[in-house]
Amino acid sequence: MREDLLGPKVENVSLALIEIPTEELQKEYVVFLINNREDIMEGIIVASTGYGTDPQSGNSLKTSTLRKGIEVMMPGEVARIEPIMPELFTLNNEFWVSFWVNETMYDKRFEFEAGSIDPNKFVHINQLNARGILLL
Repeated sequence: MREDLLGPKVENVSLALIEIPTEELQKEYVVFLINNREDIMEGIIVASTGYGTDPQSGNSLKTSTLRKGIEVMMPGEVARIEPIMPELFTLNNEFWVSFWVNETMYDKRFEFEAGSIDPNKFVHINQLNARGILLL
């Protein structure tokens, strides 16, 4: 019975955090949604929140929840979600992605765990032709 509540499994949808050089020779970090499905995703909503503990004070921290709506993503398409500041790399950064395919709703949670965003460990992400982290 519990399995009935889980909904269909989300496959071939990824979230990527990449590093983009700016004109001022600084680095900007941006999160992208990637549709590697063979079908069209519609009515997409991405909700993001950062949470964790301040390493200096030990106090609990939580960022505002941001939401991004995307009407349609074609197969193989990539969509920019939001920039992320390096100050948030010490927090868990959670992204809930919900979308429709035909008349079925899909929902998946992606999380960049606290401390996992390390530019020294970035790899090349082909779909974006950039270095970063890819969550499947």
